[in-house]
Amino acid sequence: MTDASAAAPPPPAAPLPPLDELLGTARVVALPLVTRFRGIDVREAMLLEGPEGWTEFSPFAEYPDDEASAWLAAAIDFGWNPTPPILRDRIPVNATIPAVDPDSVAAVLARFPGCRTAKVKVAARDQTLAQDVARVRAVREALGPEGRIRVDANGGWNVDEAEHAIHALAPFDLEYVEQPCASVADLLEISIRTKYMGIPIAADESVRRADDPLAVAEADAADILVVKAQPLGGIRRVLELVDRTGLPVVVSSALDTSIGLAMGAHLAAALPSLDFDCGLGTASLLAADVSHAPIAPIDGAVEVRRVLPDPELLDRYAATPERTDWWLGRLGRAYAVLASGPRASGRHAK
Repeated sequence: MTDASAAAPPPPAAPLPPLDELLGTARVVALPLVTRFRGIDVREAMLLEGPEGWTEFSPFAEYPDDEASAWLAAAIDFGWNPTPPILRDRIPVNATIPAVDPDSVAAVLARFPGCRTAKVKVAARDQTLAQDVARVRAVREALGPEGRIRVDANGGWNVDEAEHAIHALAPFDLEYVEQPCASVADLLEISIRTKYMGIPIAADESVRRADDPLAVAEADAADILVVKAQPLGGIRRVLELVDRTGLPVVVSSALDTSIGLAMGAHLAAALPSLDFDCGLGTASLLAADVSHAPIAPIDGAVEVRRVLPDPELLDRYAATPERTDWWLGRLGRAYAVLASGPRASGRHAK
């Protein structure tokens, strides 16, 4: 399949299924990571089986219930509604480099076979800019001059720090800088300050964790949007958001299992255009997954397909009874938010 200029509209969404129907198939897993990432060593996720197939509900543990409800809306959308028509059956993806020492970069890249783009984590609280520069330099040396490098600060810099860091990292020929600052106002300021350098600014948290995900585009504070299916309420909501902004997008993941990555791949496949490699190769950061046929990079791309979990893996990596009860309670609370209002939380209903 090839990209097309327009996609057919998705079919209408089904009504909210009963809570008992969700609880009846829920499985909670705890998957170890290869390298500590985002401050965790184990990724927990709840898997649900709907009439359209398996789906995932996996907001990070610290997220409040109203925010988690958007993730549940996405899970229901993917498991209970037909997916929009796809325009491509393979999605080019980037490698993801955690905040590792330069000596570990080659080993991480090796887990992403064929990927010629790398997203490098920077601005970790316990690291210095010098360490970030050394890591990015190691990635450039490993990829060679033709490889593409993007850096992700997760909003970890203030404007002055971001300006200094972008200057320090610019010699490595950056594709873009993702979320250098936390607020939309600061993103706009750093975009103005560094415009002469020609390095695009991408927004992630300012889209998926914002009261109004359109605000960053309306403020002209970013050149690229990073979108994730789960946090934004599902494939349909993201397609609507992208259509309204008119900005190029990168589809990324939230350290999902392969079932969640399948949701992201279907989103990327339904976009009218896809100009950048996507962040959907993160199964390579997991030391275990829920399927023996994971959504993992092959020749720099992932397939667009649904994933059937392996019962043996669901049992092997089942969360403890205490953590399973916690997730079941969270599911009920997030469901209550959905049942009392729009299909996703009001934070994403603009």
